Amino acid sequence: MSAVIIRPEEPEDPEAIRTLLATAFGGEAEARLVDALRAAGDVVLSLVAERAGEIRGHILFSRLIVRNGEEAFPAVALAPLAVHPDHQGEGIGTALMDDAHLRLQRDGERLSVVLGDPAYYGRFGYTHQRAVGFESAYQGDALQALAWGEAPHAGRLDYAAAFADLG
Repeated sequence: MSAVIIRPEEPEDPEAIRTLLATAFGGEAEARLVDALRAAGDVVLSLVAERAGEIRGHILFSRLIVRNGEEAFPAVALAPLAVHPDHQGEGIGTALMDDAHLRLQRDGERLSVVLGDPAYYGRFGYTHQRAVGFESAYQGDALQALAWGEAPHAGRLDYAAAFADLG
């Protein structure tokens, strides 16, 4: 099996990413979210996992703001993370997460928030305990956070506008 190459999304990738997302999630909602985040300029990091010339996985982080009174702290929201169903269990999701986290830390990001399966995202250091102090329409066990240094423990999470359209 050839190695997986993790690389930034390129201008020719959106259609393949759209197809991957629709296949992985069984619908168009996540693909529409990614399109809207791109169009609004809210993408902080978008990576693809490529093997044998095919995009097998994708991860995207968008800008999130933690508001606490007059303070506004920039953070990132992880959504979506997808691996083609035929290639799950091959370490592609882990490779995407590990590479993305290194890039985000290198670029000075200090807080990432995700809404997802605690067992899966817990493997990468995300915990609900780290997110319990945040005000969010998504507050619950699936809301998790991971900090790389000093970052707020409380405040309102303001997601990019595209998330409001998810329903």
